[in-house]
Amino acid sequence: MPNIKSAAKRLRSDAKKRMVNRMRKSRVYTSESNLLKAISNGQTDELPQLLSKCFSELDKAAKKGAIHQNKANRKKQRLTARIAKLA
Repeated sequence: MPNIKSAAKRLRSDAKKRMVNRMRKSRVYTSESNLLKAISNGQTDELPQLLSKCFSELDKAAKKGAIHQNKANRKKQRLTARIAKLA
């Protein structure tokens, strides 16, 4: 338990930030999972919308610092390559 008032406040704010970052990461993983399921099932008509949603979630998470910008770029590149293989 923190003895200093500012440390107690920091503990509370860190807990809030941790929950927000978990939600952001969860949204990224969910959208990526939906996209990968569509790729494996061959649902090519849904791919553009799912890819756009996944890119949006990755960019938002990277902008807010939940994930690193390079990780977001790497995931976007790999997902695009997997979709290009289908065509």
